[in-house]
Amino acid sequence: MGERVNARVDTAGEGTATVATGISVLDHLVGELAGTARIRVSLEVAPGTVEETVGAAGTALGEALAGRLRAAGAAGHGWAWLPAEEALAGAVIEISERPLLVSNVDFSAQRVGGIGSDVIAQFLTAFAEGAGLNLHIRVLEGKDPQHVLHAIFKALGAAIGQACRTPEGEDIR
Repeated sequence: MGERVNARVDTAGEGTATVATGISVLDHLVGELAGTARIRVSLEVAPGTVEETVGAAGTALGEALAGRLRAAGAAGHGWAWLPAEEALAGAVIEISERPLLVSNVDFSAQRVGGIGSDVIAQFLTAFAEGAGLNLHIRVLEGKDPQHVLHAIFKALGAAIGQACRTPEGEDIR
């Protein structure tokens, strides 16, 4: 894969994203995350294989958020449960010296937006490692894989929004 990977994050409270990974479903999901986190995200990844692109995008976004998560006064942890249609997902995060992803979701046989949904687990793992997070994802309900993914990224975004702000909800500058 090419070396061009660029990610910027601002916790200014806007909830917008400019994402160009070449994988439209991932671009949309990162937009969902930014919206519920109330952060501005700019993420650009050079074309490569799907696995390379997803891994690079997750790592870059995680690294861009790592400083915000550890900033003086930031909560450093957060949690949320959010729906998307019939799906309900929760995300719990905490900064950690031993980052990992723990999830009860297995989409290895599913396809969403033309890609295998298991690449989303790759993205989340790379994101957790890049940000230095202990990331737990739980899905309580959901039949449509697309709705489940939306619920996961919305919940993760809300948890990130909490973790990057003071316990009183103020933005970290």
